[in-house]
Amino acid sequence: MNFRPDELTQNGYTEIESLHLKELVPFIRRYIRKRTRFSMIYNLSNVLCFGLVGYFFAVGFKLPDYSLSVRFTHFCYGLAIAFALLPLHEYIHVLAYKSQGAVNTSYDANLKKFYFMALADQFVASRKEFMVVALAPFVCISAMLSALLWAVNPAWNITLAAALLAHTAMCSGDFGLLSFFDFHHDQDIVTYDDVENGISYFYGKPK
Repeated sequence: MNFRPDELTQNGYTEIESLHLKELVPFIRRYIRKRTRFSMIYNLSNVLCFGLVGYFFAVGFKLPDYSLSVRFTHFCYGLAIAFALLPLHEYIHVLAYKSQGAVNTSYDANLKKFYFMALADQFVASRKEFMVVALAPFVCISAMLSALLWAVNPAWNITLAAALLAHTAMCSGDFGLLSFFDFHHDQDIVTYDDVENGISYFYGKPK
């Protein structure tokens, strides 16, 4: 967006919410529970991934060489892969921010509350720009894992399905923020990060 943060008010925007990074988890929980398009997409994606994992656990159950312990081990490999993909997830966020015009990008993490985020200091993002940023890792990594799912040895199907399930679940923050935008669909919402003070601001004006 072409506006700077100090130009929002004079262009008809008013602050509707400010989010301290330490309050991110309850904020996400609140909006991921709202009935919005993005909360429903998130929930449906998790259900589909869970079903896929269940399928790969069950397939071949009656065969003599079926081993539940081996499948569970491969499932755990998938969880480990999902955690290993977190740096890539945040890097894709940063690349998406830069593609929309952001310059001062950075990362933040809270291991205690287990959240990671990419930030774009003082970059005012429109609804459409933020949607690109938020969805980029989900789309790219889900597409990569889904393509590999049908290319690897069948023994590793459950590993990739588990990675897909865990990564989808970890996208709750992205979908929670998108749900916030969708919940305020009657307004033109923009957002920016104040990295120095650890606050994200959301401004809106009637459409």
